[in-house]
Amino acid sequence: MNVKTKLSDCLRPLVLGALFLGTAANAAVQSIDKVVAIVDNDVVMQSQLDQRVHEVQQTIAKRGSAVPPANVLDQQVLERLIVENLQLQIGERSGIRITDEELNQAVGTIAQRNNMSIDQFRAALAHDGLSYDDARDQIRREMVISRVRQRRVAERIQVSEQEVKNFLASDLGKMQLSEEFRLANILIPTPESANSEAIQAAAKQADAVYQQLKQGADFAQLAIAKSASETALEGGDMGFRKAAQLPPPFDRMLSTMAVGDITQPMRTPGGFIILKILEKRGGETQMRDEVHVRHILVKPSPIRDEEKTKALAQSLYTRIEAGEDFGELAKNFSEDPGSALNGGDMNWIDPNAVVPEFREVMAKTPQGQLSKPFKTQYGWHVLEVLGRRATDSTTQAREQQAMTVLRNRKYDEELQTWLRQIRDEAYVEIKLPGADQAAQ
Repeated sequence: MNVKTKLSDCLRPLVLGALFLGTAANAAVQSIDKVVAIVDNDVVMQSQLDQRVHEVQQTIAKRGSAVPPANVLDQQVLERLIVENLQLQIGERSGIRITDEELNQAVGTIAQRNNMSIDQFRAALAHDGLSYDDARDQIRREMVISRVRQRRVAERIQVSEQEVKNFLASDLGKMQLSEEFRLANILIPTPESANSEAIQAAAKQADAVYQQLKQGADFAQLAIAKSASETALEGGDMGFRKAAQLPPPFDRMLSTMAVGDITQPMRTPGGFIILKILEKRGGETQMRDEVHVRHILVKPSPIRDEEKTKALAQSLYTRIEAGEDFGELAKNFSEDPGSALNGGDMNWIDPNAVVPEFREVMAKTPQGQLSKPFKTQYGWHVLEVLGRRATDSTTQAREQQAMTVLRNRKYDEELQTWLRQIRDEAYVEIKLPGADQAAQ
């Protein structure tokens, strides 16, 4: 298992390695690191760029794509590092800190996703040429960027119930429920307030890329070399999206396209975009298991300790087994205000909506039978399973999907606008040899 690949599935690669190139103490010629970009109050070093370029080259090679020319790749990677650096500086100014506990939990989650213990994870990282400390630093930086985006972008996005209803009632809303598309994109950007000459130049460049693709050029390679999208270094791969998450006219075009098809360049606020369908999935009816259950809950209190509470639950269980009415006992004894007045009836519930102990006992109790007393964080319970069914939860699922789609659509648009804004407003001086220098 290649952990570097697995790790990149969970995180976008960030800076790995020290800022300065190490050398042997007795080396005749010392390798000196240098600044390749000044970014507001920070810098990007040559060592950072080299390390990231190496990471990207490995990723491209594993996909079987041809690596673009070094100068093209250097400029693309440097631009990514600049935007990441700006977000990290915002995080620093905003006081965003990742505690060791949070970082340890995140590392543990990644190790678990790789089906490894922490020690195995360390060993696998070393095998792939990554130190554990570097990996932790990479994860910490990505967590900071995620929180910056959450504060600056995600928290500003609101989706109303009426928007959800309108979306579900629309042809577009109905269409998005049927299929999901894994997409790749190439973005040829246009500057804000671009004049007609700049727009025409971008359109001409986008058309040239499109013609290359029609003639069989590798989409991922062109994305790495030409695209200004945030996913450029991943070959443009955007992951799975609903058609409705995309701006018009892409939302309607995709349903008529096959896997492997490529759209013509289309104008968007950020520039000209070309999409490719990599994969399709979805459209199935969604079923959910539900259980009809009733229960009696008794809780410990200052006048009834744990043992007496357990004894009361056992007494109620015995009385029900002897023939007394469950509903009447629930009304008289249950301390669950949500169900006591209904004779303990919780109606049909999703097993995932209750605590694990309750769910486990409910799953093991046959229909029509009573469970023995058991304990949860809320107290002592006795439950009876009245029925089981599989229900079509498509309506609820559609509403949740619509909410997610609308939020993601707004987030994607807002994120790209915000990233372009912080890049445009920053002082950036590029010192990479062979690159055009820019300062603002």
